[in-house]
Amino acid sequence: MIQLDSIVWRAGAFRLDNVSFTVPAGKYAVLMGRTGCGKTTLLEIICGLRQPRGGRVIVADRDVTHELPGERGIGYVPQDGAMFPTFTVREQLGFALRLRRRPSDEINTRVSELAGELGVAHLLDRLPQHLSGGERQRVALGRALAAKPKVLLLDEPLSALDEELRDDLAALLKRVQREHGITALHITHSRAEAATLADVVFRLDGGRVVETPD
Repeated sequence: MIQLDSIVWRAGAFRLDNVSFTVPAGKYAVLMGRTGCGKTTLLEIICGLRQPRGGRVIVADRDVTHELPGERGIGYVPQDGAMFPTFTVREQLGFALRLRRRPSDEINTRVSELAGELGVAHLLDRLPQHLSGGERQRVALGRALAAKPKVLLLDEPLSALDEELRDDLAALLKRVQREHGITALHITHSRAEAATLADVVFRLDGGRVVETPD
């Protein structure tokens, strides 16, 4: 479950006032809205990259408002994947577990599991510049899933892909979310994407979030 309770954020003239909404546990939610309305800011508040001026962030029934990003049990796929340029795919997938100082054999096992599940086992020794757009997004997803998070946040993960790759990756996202029982919140501008993926659709407009039948 993801719950924002009366979140307040201000930066210059931009503001979000008393934003509240809930993504039920185990559901795939899509958040839509015009460019610049604050969708990415909300994701960054949920995962701890920005601190709100007011309100609470609840993840899996726990108030994480003041916890560090790594303590929140959240996987985050930023826009365009944000690969580490000097890391191989193997190193990208193992990054979160190395930060947590997990044993090498555990890291290697988890990397192999993810690589097989996401179809990137043949890419483990490649650097990001030698990956296609679709391959990069699969690796970014794997990196976010490595520590087995309860919540997954995705910032327009399909926007840079052509239609065929979008369809393939959308199907993968939905399958992974269902099989792992993850609560997901996904930003997109695409109504078709929302129709394919979403159990629930929200729209951010005028600094407020409302559920929509779209």
